[in-house]
Amino acid sequence: MFITFEGIEGCGKTTQVDLLVKYLEKRDISFIKTFEPGGTEIGKGIRKILLDSKNTHLSPLAELILYAADRAQHANEKLIPALDSGKWVICDRFFDATVVYQGYGRGMDMELIGLLNNKAACGLCPDLTILLDCPEEVGLKRALARNKELNLEAQGRFEKEKLEFHRRVRNGYLALADRFKERFRVIDASRPVEMISHDIHNLITPCIEAIR
Repeated sequence: MFITFEGIEGCGKTTQVDLLVKYLEKRDISFIKTFEPGGTEIGKGIRKILLDSKNTHLSPLAELILYAADRAQHANEKLIPALDSGKWVICDRFFDATVVYQGYGRGMDMELIGLLNNKAACGLCPDLTILLDCPEEVGLKRALARNKELNLEAQGRFEKEKLEFHRRVRNGYLALADRFKERFRVIDASRPVEMISHDIHNLITPCIEAIR
């Protein structure tokens, strides 16, 4: 089972991934928790470049290729081996993020993005994508407050983008969810953490019961 979490900055993905992991542990599910970019040792270096707020001069094409490089390494080193061994994979972002951030957000060529995504993902496609949706104003406010509290401003390159960029990203996610209804589940992430987690558990429980 390959589950991905997607959403704009500040939607609460990391919190919900951690809560799902605790739930899977209680249900004795074997899994790995990972993320993009930076889910491998090589990927950590790529992540640093991509998220460093000082790298304002990073070109959209260079950004796109760096994400593809991170994903190719991640898929080969962690995702494929885990899935082949029968483990569930819980991943914070995957190729949908590239479509919306570099495609809808940056305006990059969708055909090029599709080509790079297909190659880098090595044939992988999530079984379930949980889209945590909230208004872009809410998400950005949360993200900026989080970065300040945790002293992560240096990693906030995307948080420095204008609100219109985040609006395009959100609209891109909703467009993907509408296009790939069989894979996407949209959850209102403007609500309390516990309510969101409850909805996610309700999504996952039938998947667990199906393998018992």
